Amino acid sequence: MISHTTLGTNDLDKAGSFYNEILSIMGATKIYESEKVIFWEFEDGGAKLAISMTYNEEPATHGNGTMVALSLTSNDKVNEVYAKALILGGACEGEPGKRNDDAFYGAYFRDLDGNKIAVFHR
Repeated sequence: MISHTTLGTNDLDKAGSFYNEILSIMGATKIYESEKVIFWEFEDGGAKLAISMTYNEEPATHGNGTMVALSLTSNDKVNEVYAKALILGGACEGEPGKRNDDAFYGAYFRDLDGNKIAVFHR
């Protein structure tokens, strides 16, 4: 069982604002914040999402091939989260639409630190 996923950031305030906006659409609640890390919990429980300054104080970088996928309740929510991410300065990595099979509807974007995020509904 995964407890949480952590994404690195170089600016906790900017990343915190970005994720507060996006995750509030998904019903997530901020449950912890310090000067180094912020955690959110989703309505249905399970794994949490965190953003964090790096422990070794080196710049945070994103991994090539690394992605976090967040499950949503509808195609409309996928569209809403994706649009909000772009409004907030995120970069498109794949517009909303059906992928691979008709049951999967997803969109892809990069956050302000370059972390790749997928939002989808199945």
